[in-house]
Amino acid sequence: MPVARVELLLRQLDITWALFEHHAEGLSDAQCLWAPADHHWTVRPDESGNWIADFAETEPDPVPAVTIGWITWHIGYWWSTVLDCLDGDAQAMRAVKHWPGNARDAVGWLRDLHDRWRQRLVGMTDSDLDSTDLTAQLPWGAAMTLGDVAGWVNVELTKNVAEIGALRILQRAREAS
Repeated sequence: MPVARVELLLRQLDITWALFEHHAEGLSDAQCLWAPADHHWTVRPDESGNWIADFAETEPDPVPAVTIGWITWHIGYWWSTVLDCLDGDAQAMRAVKHWPGNARDAVGWLRDLHDRWRQRLVGMTDSDLDSTDLTAQLPWGAAMTLGDVAGWVNVELTKNVAEIGALRILQRAREAS
């Protein structure tokens, strides 16, 4: 019996999310802000106390290393943007997304986004996944189907979770040295 596309997307999401939860366990503020190299991007408070991420419209060369805090901001940025655009907020892409300011709240933010995304996927039909109506608000997704965007979300999340895992391994290796 064939597996519905949405079931496949949900299974992929669940596998990646289990890995995120594994890497998020015990994550500290210091681990979020640990810089793996001198040339790096991170999150930091601005003059108003809002935590902002280092960012450039054009990717620099060489590409900076990133902190776990930056990666969690990045996940929150694109995931909340996708969800907001799917809800009809055309300005979501331009809205500033602040990092919550600590590891516990960053993990909570991402858990909330995960729950919202998973709930949105549950019950989608093949017609929903083939539609471009909901993705028209996304600057990069206007010609993509919702199924394409959902697949991209899974792949991007998997990549970002793997980056967090690699940084946690490096942190532990340095602590053990």
